Amino acid sequence: MTATSTVDESLPAQLLELLAGVAPDIDPATVRHDVAFRDQFDFDSMDLLNFATAIHQRFGIDVPERDYRRLASVDTCVAYLRERR
Repeated sequence: MTATSTVDESLPAQLLELLAGVAPDIDPATVRHDVAFRDQFDFDSMDLLNFATAIHQRFGIDVPERDYRRLASVDTCVAYLRERR
């Protein structure tokens, strides 16, 4: 296994950690990766902005506002980050 694949495999866990920092009332263990955050818990536009900022800080990837829709769920975030790396 390469270092890149190890990082890729840990992306969902890292995203859940960032998500918990933005929305501390959620339980990361119960988050479904394939369902939009808004459909699972109270996740508003300010939470999304804070999540995009946290992604930038953790991964060094700028997320323009036009791409925020790609941060809708764990699965879409993983796909987006893999494209941007």
